[in-house]
Amino acid sequence: MTAVIEKNRRFYEREVAGLIHTRFPEYERRIAVGIVGEGSDCFGYDDEISRDHDFGTGVCLWVTEEDMGRFGFQLSIAYNELVDRVERSYYTERLRERRGVMTIHDFYSDILHIDCDTDNCQMTESDWYKLDHSCLKTATNGEVFRDDLGKFTAFRNLLLAYYPDRVWKTRIAEQLHLYASSLQVNYARCMSRGDIVAAELCRSQGLRSAMELYFLLKREYPPYYKWTYRAMSDLDAEGIFSAKIRELAEEMIDRNAWNGTRYHPNRQNYKDRIVSLSEEIGSEIELMLKERQLITSPGRYLELHVNEVLPK
Repeated sequence: MTAVIEKNRRFYEREVAGLIHTRFPEYERRIAVGIVGEGSDCFGYDDEISRDHDFGTGVCLWVTEEDMGRFGFQLSIAYNELVDRVERSYYTERLRERRGVMTIHDFYSDILHIDCDTDNCQMTESDWYKLDHSCLKTATNGEVFRDDLGKFTAFRNLLLAYYPDRVWKTRIAEQLHLYASSLQVNYARCMSRGDIVAAELCRSQGLRSAMELYFLLKREYPPYYKWTYRAMSDLDAEGIFSAKIRELAEEMIDRNAWNGTRYHPNRQNYKDRIVSLSEEIGSEIELMLKERQLITSPGRYLELHVNEVLPK
């Protein structure tokens, strides 16, 4: 648990728990409490830079829709009065929207951008296909401090169980195609034409797809894009894959590597370090695919594996 999440837990234990126990004793066991959702503090990535906005002590209080009608609005008023009295610094209106009293349904639906069936704790395959990777991490980060009713945690556990197999394989196949087309094919085509801007876009897409594939193959959700590399570095115990991603991001475009070089679809221009790195990263991904028994055929050109990975 990070220092900021621990600070919010202490705020709950010292201030919010007493408020609930004193003013809403009959509903005490029906209120889930924690800190989950948007904001670097929920991910444990907050630092001095991130504290210039939407930063302050507070917790989320989740209730059912029925309970919101019973006592939720009164609880919200009481909680906001407590925050105004105890915590003043940096508590912006935006942060108020992320903390305080909300229904379980609205919390998950707002983050995932679908109408979540939190009552029955289920998601259709169609629902899963609509979701963005990072919103799933946002919906499952942080800590839940108390949930006697269990409804908030039940849906959280559904998401943490990860994608259904068909959805998982489809998403892997999509990113294999994007990596291959952008970085293993189109980057070289653009450099051969001298189109540096388009080449940079190809590298950017390749970086994104490579990192998404890493998370998919580790069966983990990546966070919001600006934290993706940091989260991947934390996950990559050996550091080999993340080091290659960093080098690919830092490598300067080398126009001279393409002087006098004509594009050929079956020959790689290894004078360009970006091309070499794209193949090395492709080999790392190929190895992970084999380790998870998703492919049997060899090849670091990732387009070769799309049809084999796609669910039948």
